[in-house]
Amino acid sequence: MTGSRIPELRSPDSRISVGRFTYGAPAFRIWTADERIDIGAFCSIADDVTIFGGGEHRSDWVTTFPLRIAFGHELAERDGHPATRGPTRIGNDVWIGHGATIISGVTVGDGAIIGARAVVSRDIEPYSVAVGNPARCVRRRFSADQVEALMKIQWWKWPIALVEEFVPLLCAPDITTFIEKARRDPRIMEFNDQAQ
Repeated sequence: MTGSRIPELRSPDSRISVGRFTYGAPAFRIWTADERIDIGAFCSIADDVTIFGGGEHRSDWVTTFPLRIAFGHELAERDGHPATRGPTRIGNDVWIGHGATIISGVTVGDGAIIGARAVVSRDIEPYSVAVGNPARCVRRRFSADQVEALMKIQWWKWPIALVEEFVPLLCAPDITTFIEKARRDPRIMEFNDQAQ
């Protein structure tokens, strides 16, 4: 990350993808070769965060214990244990608070905030604030129209020079002015058209 004072999070594993400028040191818990954890760009991940990929115990079986693995049976790890709920996806510009846990198979939408010690076991909508165990949405950060505009603008995909130019508007509470200027800027509309 050229010129940044924040060290970027590097993926420790090919099953984990991390977007540009994302920082933090989460503990990744991933069990099988085909699991995926995808984290977007510009995410802020606090200390003691755990992100799961797979590793679910089978609650529909007589036992939740992985007996085939324990005894080295032929079908071990190919019989649906450990189970998966699909890939774990964390959007762009997401802030995950201290000690939060993201369970496998969930999607945390762009711009969401996950409170400290929250346990995310269900999908979280873009630009929502979610807290608790299990995590639940306590409010939306912006109006539905503003969220729709932000999801079209997708500033996290812009060239870095353009992001840097917009820092005064990105780091301010006047979302209306940011949306208006981004919509009127021909470079942004051209970039977004090319990206699609």
